[in-house]
Amino acid sequence: MNCVIEILLLLTGILLTATIAASIEYYKHVRKAQKEYKKAREALEDIVLSFNRELKREADRLELVAYRVEGTTAKANESLKKVDNIERMIAPIEKKFKTIKESDEKVLSKMAEVSTKTRSIEATQETVNKRILELETQVQKLAEAPEIKSEPVIPIRRDKAMAALTNTEVIVLEMLSAEGPKTAPEIKDRVQLSREHTARLMKKLYEKGYLERETGKIPFRYSIKEEMKKFLNKAESEQI
Repeated sequence: MNCVIEILLLLTGILLTATIAASIEYYKHVRKAQKEYKKAREALEDIVLSFNRELKREADRLELVAYRVEGTTAKANESLKKVDNIERMIAPIEKKFKTIKESDEKVLSKMAEVSTKTRSIEATQETVNKRILELETQVQKLAEAPEIKSEPVIPIRRDKAMAALTNTEVIVLEMLSAEGPKTAPEIKDRVQLSREHTARLMKKLYEKGYLERETGKIPFRYSIKEEMKKFLNKAESEQI
């Protein structure tokens, strides 16, 4: 019986010791947890305090921005009122300007028509002036045109007319008799002589009295005398 009691007391002592040890260990953990909680709470309080300060700073900024926005809005409203007043003042001016613009367009249209008619009149006047200038030039040329003069006729002596002529001289006389007056340049290609040679030939026939010469302009025009033409025609008839 005593043994059982001793065992029970021993077990009770062991349990009590284990309980005390567990209580002490639990207490240590609780104290550690309290310290950690305190640190965490202090850190959280610092964060919240910092956040509150930042939040207050941002609130102050927002309040300042709101104040400025209100001021700007007030100024904008005043500007809008001024713009409305200006628009009301401009409206009659725009109507007048529109009326003036329409009048100007009509005036410009009429001016364009007048300008077109003026250009047409100027073109006609220019044409008339050109025609007048051409007529004046023609009149001046006619006034300045040299008078066609015929030098005194050198009489043909029968013995000279019947004198021997070269073949070239006969060709020239027959050409003038058949085709009418010509200049030395017109004759030279027909007789195949140089200009100088032809000029000397024509001068020689003139000086012998076979030709007449117009001296109003250069080159001179030579024509055969009627008397010489008769001699040529008679000579041709006799040959026939």
